[in-house]
Amino acid sequence: MPSSNAPHFPRSAPIDAYGKGGFAFAGMSHRGSLLCLPDSIWAWDITSPEQIDKYSLEKVIAAANSIDTLLVGTGTGVWLAPAELRQTFRTLQVTLDTMQTGAAVRTYNIMIGERRRVAAALIAVP
Repeated sequence: MPSSNAPHFPRSAPIDAYGKGGFAFAGMSHRGSLLCLPDSIWAWDITSPEQIDKYSLEKVIAAANSIDTLLVGTGTGVWLAPAELRQTFRTLQVTLDTMQTGAAVRTYNIMIGERRRVAAALIAVP
């Protein structure tokens, strides 16, 4: 497992597959959730939407000047981000969009294919 100071992958990459508790991307597989930034992909120690807060998204907040949209893949359920978190991203001028992980992966892949300024916080699904 990579340390919290080292990215799992040093650039963005499309997600090739998801499920069974992890993701496949860039010829690799990763067990657990992912935080995908424009310049790197990180292991993300989140297993349910209720754990998501500004602290769990600090890497996204630090990179906000290179991001227009943050997609949050909420696993298999639907989740509405708390007002405080929505306000944090509104202040940063980053659109926060929550959806189930499958939809978030598909949307992320389309957006990076279009070279959009997108990040994704993806909770692994079984």
